[in-house]
Amino acid sequence: MCATCGCGQPENGTKILIPGETTFSLRNELEPHSYHHAHEHHHDDNSSIQIDIERNVLHENNLLAQRNRGFLEALNVFAINLVSSPGSGKTTLLEESIKLLKSELELAIIEGDQQSMNDANRIAATGVPVVQVNTGKGCHLDAHMVLHAMKKLELKQNSLLFIENVGNLVCPAMFDLGENKRVVIISVTEGDDKPLKYPYMFDSSQVCIINKIDLLPYVNFNVEKAREYALKINHHLQFFELSATTGEGMKPWLDWLKNQINGK
Repeated sequence: MCATCGCGQPENGTKILIPGETTFSLRNELEPHSYHHAHEHHHDDNSSIQIDIERNVLHENNLLAQRNRGFLEALNVFAINLVSSPGSGKTTLLEESIKLLKSELELAIIEGDQQSMNDANRIAATGVPVVQVNTGKGCHLDAHMVLHAMKKLELKQNSLLFIENVGNLVCPAMFDLGENKRVVIISVTEGDDKPLKYPYMFDSSQVCIINKIDLLPYVNFNVEKAREYALKINHHLQFFELSATTGEGMKPWLDWLKNQINGK
């Protein structure tokens, strides 16, 4: 079990897959990474004293994230980590963004899910390079998985890399993947108090997208309250309100992406 969040150890179930090709399993190629605690115990005849030495369980991940960041920087690749709870419309937003950007930018995608190739197949249909990472029992991507997924993608210089994380607003907040920006997506079909319930994710993100705004007339969601709650957690957050389905509000989001590539 992962000592950080309780999910299954990644090397016991993680697979990297490319649509139309054979499965690539991390355990066939990589040495297992370990998250553990070191304990030291001292005993004598008269007393028992226990000294617990806690090791930062994210230390190894953070080192690999820095390695990823250096790898991306050398290629001038801008990486975005897309995070959300399940059902926010993350994959649909990614699909529509790809369709509108692929004529202007070099794109590559890493898809994270516990199982299936469903999302990778959807992205592959857009014609851009994509790798699926299936985490098995794991509830998040980590820097170790992303490093090897990037190698499979053969990233091009001056490109944009989207990393669609596993649907989860808890554990992915703790794992730096080496990305340039973390973008948290919530939809109006969720509660507007989402930022208050999952503060660590909003605190660690730089951008918040409020998706499915075409459904606002039919749901009880207050956009201003959602923004207010999110800004209480992280007053630096930048917001985009859009509908990936209808296209409403997509232009400011796409312009922002292009500006990141251009260094603005």
